[in-house]
Amino acid sequence: MPQKYKVYVTSPRIPKQALERLGRFAEITVHPDRPITKNELISVVQNFDGVLALLRDRFDAEVLSHATRLRVISNYAVGYDNIDIQKATGKGIWVTNTPDVLSNATAELAIALMFSVARRLLEADQFLRQGKFRGWEPDLFLGIELAGRTFGLLGAGRIGTLTALKAYGLGMRVVYFSRKRNLLLEAQTGAKKLDLESLLETADVVSIHLPLTPETHHLLDLTRLQKMKPGALLINTGRGPIIDEKALVQVLREGRLAGAGLDVYEFEPEVTPELLEFPNVVLLPHIGSATHRARNAMAEVAVENLIHALQGQRPPSLVNPEVLGTP
Repeated sequence: MPQKYKVYVTSPRIPKQALERLGRFAEITVHPDRPITKNELISVVQNFDGVLALLRDRFDAEVLSHATRLRVISNYAVGYDNIDIQKATGKGIWVTNTPDVLSNATAELAIALMFSVARRLLEADQFLRQGKFRGWEPDLFLGIELAGRTFGLLGAGRIGTLTALKAYGLGMRVVYFSRKRNLLLEAQTGAKKLDLESLLETADVVSIHLPLTPETHHLLDLTRLQKMKPGALLINTGRGPIIDEKALVQVLREGRLAGAGLDVYEFEPEVTPELLEFPNVVLLPHIGSATHRARNAMAEVAVENLIHALQGQRPPSLVNPEVLGTP
C-alpha cells in the first residue's frame, strides 16, 4: 500500500466530517486547541506535505524560507493575506482558499451589523438587562431608519455584491467604489460607481468588503474618515487594517459618525482599547462566516483543495496559478 501524504491541521475545530474525509486520503496531525507558533509552523513546512491553515496562521517569508517538503497551504478562509504569496510561489507551494461558500453568511452579518448600529440594539439590550426599562417612552433609543438612505460599498466582489443587493432590498440606494465596474450590481440596483472621496461624502452607510493589500492598508485614514458624511455609519467585515483604528477613535470622539460596526480589527485579535468605550460601536469577534452551513462548506472546499494539490492536480480554488510554471 502506498504511503499516505502527511497533512498538518492547525486547529481541532475544523468540522469533523471534512477531517474524516481527509483522514482517508492522508495521515493527518491536528494541532492542539491554541494558536500555532512561528517555530511550530517552521517545523510543519519542513515535515509535512500539506497544511490546512487558519487565517491567523502567518506563513511569512521567514517561515516559508524553511519549506523543504511542503507542497500546499489550504487556507480555511477566503482571504489569504496571512501568506506571503510571492515566497510560496517561488518555493513551488500551492496556495488555496475557500471563496463563494461563505459569501452569503458574511453579507448577512454585514447587514446585521448595520441594523445593530442604526437601531442601537446592543445599547438597548444592555439597558434592559441592567433593569433600567420602565416602559415605553417617546425618545427611548431613537435610531436611524435605513430605507431611502444611501449604501456605500467599498469593494464590489462576491461578498460586497451580495451585501449591496440585500441593502437594495431594504430600500436603500447603492453606490460603490471598485477598480472595475460591476455591471450585475448596476443592472439589478441602479448602483453608481464613484471615486472613493465622492462615495465617502455621499453614503449614509459605508461597508468595507475589500481585500487587504498594500494599496488598501489604512485606506480609511484620518483624512478620509473625516470626509465621511456627518451621521454616517461605518461597517467593516473585510479586513481590519483597511481602517486606521486610532483615526477612527478620533472621528468617533468628534461625533462625526453615528456609529460603527466592526467584525475585524487592525491588530487582530487585539482591539484598540478606546473602541471599547463607545456605546455606539458594535464589536464582534470575527464571526462573518460563522454559520454551520458556511463553515462546513469551507472545510469541504479546503479538503478538496488539499487532495487535488497533493495529487498534482489543479485545485478548485487556486490563489497562485503562477505556481503551475514552477519546477
